Amino acid sequence: MGKTQGDAAGGDAFDEMLAELAERRQEFREQCYVPRDFVARLKRLGLYRASTPERFGGETLPPAEFLRKIERISAVDGSTGWVASFGSQLVYLGSLPLETQAEIYSDGPDVVFAGALFPVQQATPTERGFLVNGRWKFASGCMAADIVCVGIPGDDSTSGRPRGALVRPERLEIVRDWDVVGMRGTGSFDLVAEDVEIGREWTFIRGGEPVIDEPLYRYPAITYAAQSLSVVSAGVARAALDFAEQEGAGRASITGAPGLADRAYYRAGIAEAEAALRSARAYFYEAADEAWRELAAGRLVGDRHNAHMRLSAAHLARTASEVVHKVVSLSGTAAIYHDHPLQALLGDALVPQEHAFLSPAMYDAAGAVLMGRAPTVPAFR
Repeated sequence: MGKTQGDAAGGDAFDEMLAELAERRQEFREQCYVPRDFVARLKRLGLYRASTPERFGGETLPPAEFLRKIERISAVDGSTGWVASFGSQLVYLGSLPLETQAEIYSDGPDVVFAGALFPVQQATPTERGFLVNGRWKFASGCMAADIVCVGIPGDDSTSGRPRGALVRPERLEIVRDWDVVGMRGTGSFDLVAEDVEIGREWTFIRGGEPVIDEPLYRYPAITYAAQSLSVVSAGVARAALDFAEQEGAGRASITGAPGLADRAYYRAGIAEAEAALRSARAYFYEAADEAWRELAAGRLVGDRHNAHMRLSAAHLARTASEVVHKVVSLSGTAAIYHDHPLQALLGDALVPQEHAFLSPAMYDAAGAVLMGRAPTVPAFR
């Protein structure tokens, strides 16, 4: 089936966004966040309504389709891909009362959500909710967020699981302390609350039972978050391989040695890395596509299938990082300079595999489920 005129126009707009991103990514890295004007551009492309409930004006994208868009962005700039990936995470809010959700989307479906759940901080019960105090880390994208989430303790009603508490960012202090080697532009700053009261109806359990009856809200929420972060690494690795193949074809050695493309170890190493990334990526998208087909057919995603989604996400993040490291190791002394393009990609590739959702522990947890045991980590789906 060919593209419609609307599809073509949408594709043109996406390509134009990527072209602007290529021009501005250094700006974002230097200021350590993606600014509101560029996030507004992502909004216009529908990335922040892709997981909004359709009853509130959302335009659902199947997860794999959303993930492919994030991968393309990340191939230009990993930090912007990371921030854009939070367009998937409105599914977290599906367990909120419908009245609360209606208020969240009262100004339209394009809502930018950011979260800083940990470390869980003090919350004193009040008549209407909780009085919240504390400091939370890693609030990626908070500089352009419409609403943010902080972590507070659970109680008997949550089976001990911590709550997420939603608050407008202007009620918190944003501490700009993001000084890192990778994903510098994500704006993953700290959030600070001092005696901020939050109504109980604005709190939720991450991964809690949704009150929205739509297919996307039956897709495992925490798994979708893990996939959305993992696919950023695939884009970063793609950028490294594209760079390596172009460099190999064009650069001569300053020592008079054969050019990179004339060295067997370089050709073989880059080809091996290409195969590794494409293999991990195929497993990742296969698991996402199969899950969506199950939901579209009115069936639920089973525990074994969820384990494959978690495993493929962790494996993609690890493989992508290994691919970028391999490219650097093959690229000679040019890659050791701070301003070499591979240095930024190397730092960006490090970050996704370090996220708790994508850590090596996911291999053990997935293996346990595939062998009929309980997952060995909490919040596995």
